[in-house]
Amino acid sequence: MPEDLKGMYRTVMDDHFPSSITIQFGDQKLEYRKRAWKIPDEKTGELIEKGLRYGENPGQEAALYELINGNLVLGECHFIQSGKALVSNITEEQMIQSGKHPGKINLTDVDNALNILKYLSTGPAAVIVKHNNPCGVAYGPNILDAYSKANMADRIAAFGGCAVFNRPIDKDTASLISNNYLEVVVAPDFEEDALSLLKKSPNIRIIKISRIDKLDEYTNERFVDFKSLIDGGIIVQQSPLNKIKTPVDFELASTNYKGKLYTIERRPSEDEYADMLFGWQVEQGITSNSVIYVKDGVTVGIGTGEQDRVGVAEIAIYKAYSKYADSLCFGKIGIPYKNMEADVKKRIREKSLKEEIDKETANAHGGLIGATMVSDAFFPFRDGVDVAIKEGIRAIVHPGGSLRDFESIEACNEASPQVTMVFTGQRAFKH
Repeated sequence: MPEDLKGMYRTVMDDHFPSSITIQFGDQKLEYRKRAWKIPDEKTGELIEKGLRYGENPGQEAALYELINGNLVLGECHFIQSGKALVSNITEEQMIQSGKHPGKINLTDVDNALNILKYLSTGPAAVIVKHNNPCGVAYGPNILDAYSKANMADRIAAFGGCAVFNRPIDKDTASLISNNYLEVVVAPDFEEDALSLLKKSPNIRIIKISRIDKLDEYTNERFVDFKSLIDGGIIVQQSPLNKIKTPVDFELASTNYKGKLYTIERRPSEDEYADMLFGWQVEQGITSNSVIYVKDGVTVGIGTGEQDRVGVAEIAIYKAYSKYADSLCFGKIGIPYKNMEADVKKRIREKSLKEEIDKETANAHGGLIGATMVSDAFFPFRDGVDVAIKEGIRAIVHPGGSLRDFESIEACNEASPQVTMVFTGQRAFKH
């Protein structure tokens, strides 16, 4: 790559956005302050004050603003008040190591990871985000186990990602993190030995956000969501609220079609309800149109941003297979599956190993046997459900409300063994 092209990624742009912004809703005002940090100049080492590195791409100026005053009430909706900032209030002290000074994408990745973590407060959890979508999410008995599972859920996509934790980082977890390449690591705190390990990588951004332990307070808070249009106009909406907080909030799938009642025959087990809840919470941070598969508190396959539901269900299955094979290969010989696949003609031993891994992956259906399928919207036809049932899933979560819900219910009841299904009664689109 020519040096001038490489250089554009090292540039920390000046921005020309104002130091403060006031947004007025009728006679109510929200006041925002632009955030900046003192960072070492990459050439001279002297401390300089800079805001965001750049926007979504080099060449796009960007700025971060913190809500510092305002208590917006519209109708019966009370929006989040000032004084509860997370990402928008990161200080120099919390920016333990700025690494390559953070840009817009780094902080929006952190924000979306927190958007998922706020529902996962019941135990140690790790979320790895890449391009504002999770590539691996997992619970664990401790933060090391949670990170290990989240990382191996999609080890390839996690490269250069943003990892956010809801528990302090210890030395063992930092050691495992150091074996990978991450752009950003965020936690409520870091043990001293853990920081020493992480700082060996000078480009990593290490950020402490102390309010992570209070994330569950944000589950019932709305914020104002702005979407700018190419003509300069904006669409303003309330942020969504997830009403599914416990297993009892799900509704056993049932619908009436042409005077006949169709009801799911097998009720979920306790373990299935746990994965249903975990999967629906992860779904809150995934770009629509999406379908994901989860198993035992870990994401197995994540399909995002597609136009048709059966297509995204199939993509998530493909990803589950490919990630499962890669995990096996990396565990056996320490290289990615794709590397072994490329060298298969040269290495007879690895050709035999590839066949072994392919067979094991096929027999395990990419880890989908016993998994739970989660969809952010209803299934318009049963084809999306059918492709997952063939892989051995045991449970399905979706909003319900399709005219053909009865077909999906029939597909579950006809399966052997039977698949259970619940409705959420709300959609979870995110664009």
